[in-house]
Amino acid sequence: MLVFRWAILLLLLLAGVSFAYYAGTGQLKYRRFGWVVLKWTLLAALGFFAVLIAERVA
Repeated sequence: MLVFRWAILLLLLLAGVSFAYYAGTGQLKYRRFGWVVLKWTLLAALGFFAVLIAERVA
């Protein structure tokens, strides 16, 4: 479980760094990459926490 939390945290950090690169350089590829990473990280996090909640309920 700790590994998944760290993975989510590192992916959110990666998205933040990508947006910072976009702010610094203005290149759209960094913004696109940041949005893709952020989208899939949030979906994975929601799925992970949904499994945790379902495990506690059952």
